[in-house]
Amino acid sequence: MIIDAHHHLWRPERGYRWLDEPGLESIRRAFTPADLTAELDAAGVDATVLVEGGRCHTDEAAEFLAYAADTASIAGVVAWIDVAAPDLAATVACYRRQRGGDLLVGLRSQVQGEADPDYLDQPAVRRGLAEIGAAGLAFDLVIRADQLPAAARAARALPQVRFVLDHLGKPRIDQGAAGLRGWRDAFAALAGQPNVACKLSGMVTEAGPDWTVDALRPFVAAAVEEFGPRRLMFGSDWPVCLLAASYGDVLAALEQALPPLPAADRREIFAGTATRVYGLPGRLNR
Repeated sequence: MIIDAHHHLWRPERGYRWLDEPGLESIRRAFTPADLTAELDAAGVDATVLVEGGRCHTDEAAEFLAYAADTASIAGVVAWIDVAAPDLAATVACYRRQRGGDLLVGLRSQVQGEADPDYLDQPAVRRGLAEIGAAGLAFDLVIRADQLPAAARAARALPQVRFVLDHLGKPRIDQGAAGLRGWRDAFAALAGQPNVACKLSGMVTEAGPDWTVDALRPFVAAAVEEFGPRRLMFGSDWPVCLLAASYGDVLAALEQALPPLPAADRREIFAGTATRVYGLPGRLNR
């Protein structure tokens, strides 16, 4: 079994304003469940986790949960939340009342868009993270490399919360050895918190259009060393990945970039970790 723990769907006209930025023309179009299913069938991927796409509106959650209810391959949804909002618990309860609400497995806020590298230290944010943990949901960390230290502090302070680091914390893979040095220590500090898992996702985009498997290998090796296979999961980051590579190429690149591992460890990375961290077992046999 292969589970893609990180992909998106969107219709640009519904408020995905970030798609108006220059250079994103190739992904400035609708990506639907039918498009997703075609990619999964071609790549031999069995199930996925649908992640909020930067719309930053609660209406997206209802739309995505309905997609999950109607699409057998979408085993779970990580919905958007304002993590610092005083009504966070009420919003989560509203999500769970939606059709497909039982498929809500996590929440995410666009922390990478916050100028403050210490945003996750703010009391209102910590309160929201604690409420997410109390709700039994994971919190996806979409953060910049300079926000990794604050993420480590939050994970240490809130051991009852399951955190999932997206895209390895967005290291500068395009800078090669310098990018590895500038990221590795903070990444290792976050990995030292046992309540954090990590997605091997978003790497081709960070490496740039001229990416190679060799460029990815040091970052993948560091992730395996720091987190271990039981806290790592494959994510395509489709359709954002299309800026640099096809869905199939992303999957093949990770398979090639991983160091030699026992088959059981590879099964963890490609299915087991996502199943366990997001609580997917009951959803995979729908």
